[in-house]
Amino acid sequence: MTRDLDGPRLPPRGRTPTALVVLLHGYGANGDDLIALADAWQPALPNVAFAAPNAPETIPGMHGGLQWFPLTMRDPSEYWRGVEAARPLLDRFLDAELGRHRLPPARLVLVGFSQGTMMALHAGLRRASAPAGIVAYSGLLAGPEHLSQTAARPPVLMIHGEADDLIPIQALHIGREALAEAGLPVEWHVRPGLGHGIDPEGQLMAGHFIAQVLRR
Repeated sequence: MTRDLDGPRLPPRGRTPTALVVLLHGYGANGDDLIALADAWQPALPNVAFAAPNAPETIPGMHGGLQWFPLTMRDPSEYWRGVEAARPLLDRFLDAELGRHRLPPARLVLVGFSQGTMMALHAGLRRASAPAGIVAYSGLLAGPEHLSQTAARPPVLMIHGEADDLIPIQALHIGREALAEAGLPVEWHVRPGLGHGIDPEGQLMAGHFIAQVLRR
């Protein structure tokens, strides 16, 4: 993973952005999969720049599918190795985007879905300066036993479908309990009947959360 990340972007409606929201897609998708969230949120966040980088690795046998790291056995140690390996490249992208917009690190919000949630939580909690907030859709916290090594304490919003058969709802409860025990402010919501996805209500919740943390 030597090349820099890139992907779709949505500039702010105003001339100068006051914040940056970075959207991290799930396994098998790409940046186009989440940039539509930016279209939905921008009317309420007109001075925010959005970016949805494509994950760095292709998936063998899946045309157009990208991954932040390989998923084979789906075990906790694999998750931890994966997020650790992918974090430097993501951090470099975040620093470059903040620099491009002349924004301080505290004006960053990370939004992840599924495998992108693993990356958002892992990278966001290990930034030298804490981001304004993290939205974690339908994912899990890799390496909860390592939280004592983190310094950043941004507010976190976790949203998960009750009927998610890919990453079961128990992942939300394990993650929120670990984050709360580590002293992070955590808000969480279970969406009734929802599978592995984002519904309109979850989209609305995240939009309100982003606006709130950026007002602080």
